[in-house]
Amino acid sequence: MTDLTSTTGAIDVVAVSGGVGFPSSTRRLTDALFAAVQQAAAVQQVAVAARTVEVRDLAVDVANATVAGLPSPELDQALAAIERADLVITASPVFRGSYAGIFKSLWDMVDPVAMRGKPVLLGATGGSTRHQLMIDQTMRPLFAYFGALIVPTAVYAATEDVDLGPKRAPELARRIEQAGADAVRMLPAARTTQPH
Repeated sequence: MTDLTSTTGAIDVVAVSGGVGFPSSTRRLTDALFAAVQQAAAVQQVAVAARTVEVRDLAVDVANATVAGLPSPELDQALAAIERADLVITASPVFRGSYAGIFKSLWDMVDPVAMRGKPVLLGATGGSTRHQLMIDQTMRPLFAYFGALIVPTAVYAATEDVDLGPKRAPELARRIEQAGADAVRMLPAARTTQPH
């Protein structure tokens, strides 16, 4: 794991967006969460290096790797980036009360040992506020299985909140900011608990 005084001087953040549409509200949420992490890190005068993994762009590769056991170079690169990251931001749209199937299929390929002790910031998007418990009911158990350090503040954005620009709903904006700050605060603790 790269610590806060690494040779690059940056926290390595990977955002995993499980959105399948285009444009994707889930991608907009992961972008907003990354911006909040970047803002919180800037207060500590720490740079952030970022990469986004779009699950929809890897859907065929994930399916082929699942069935034939032959991951593509692009999938291998995405998995390596997730496993090396100091912090992972991940979000999925809600499908049938849970995360997207292709989202779960990608996470099935991630090395659980590499995720142990890694801070993970959770988010989800859905059609109404009725689905907001999906994060607690399905996403937290998934990342608890990995032994990840789950950021306490998760963010759910419903369709009515989907404008994640400057005019986003005040409560959503506050929650995104809080989640970013919580994630950055967890990084020093993560340095002492992650395997090297």
